[in-house]
Parts: sequence; structure tokens; C-alpha cells
Amino acid sequence: MPSRARLDEFIAVVESGDHAGAIERYYTEDASMQENAAPPRVGRDVLVAQERATLERVKTVVSTCVTSILEGDRVAINWIFDFTYLSGKTARIDEVALQEWRGDRIFRERFFYDPPKPKT
Repeated sequence: MPSRARLDEFIAVVESGDHAGAIERYYTEDASMQENAAPPRVGRDVLVAQERATLERVKTVVSTCVTSILEGDRVAINWIFDFTYLSGKTARIDEVALQEWRGDRIFRERFFYDPPKPKT
């Protein structure tokens, strides 16, 4: 079960922009992530590689935690992600991430969001 301090550390790393580093440091080796109803991606190395590939397609991403709830081994985080793509277009994703933790690391995560809507 994560402590509030551990969860807050994780959130701070994501908000700092170190998304791949957050996966490397806060996810189990056998972790999975699932986007809405898509099949889950499994394995920390796979997750890190996917995150890096996503970040290569954007100029910037600003990540903001709106709120987080910690209940035992379960966490819910409402994130706002503001993307600026290499083309200069922007988009915002308002997402809820549901996480299951094993000790002080995330082992299962599922994201719920509407597809990004261009802002400009």
C-alpha cells in the first residue's frame, strides 16, 4: 500500500514532465496500462518505450494533478494533460487514472478519457 507521501512523490515526478522516469521508478516490472477499452500493455519496459514514443511526437506536455484519492492499494488521479504537438497544434486531455498498487509501486493502471480535442 502506498503512503500519501509516496503518491505525492509520484505525482510530482509526472508534473515535472518526467513521464518515462515516473514509470521506471514507480511501476512494477510486470505492470500494465490500459487506455479506455483498448487491450492492456504489459511490462514496464514496454510501458517506458511507449511513453517515450508518445513524447517524441509532442513539443511539450504540461501535466497537472487536479485531485487524487488514496484508499488502501487503490488510487484515483484526475489529470489534465495539455499537449503542444510538433505541428504547433494543441490539445487537452482530462483523464481519470485508476491504479492498483503492490507495496509502493503501481502494478495495474487504467485510463478513462474522451479522445483529445484540438484547442487550436
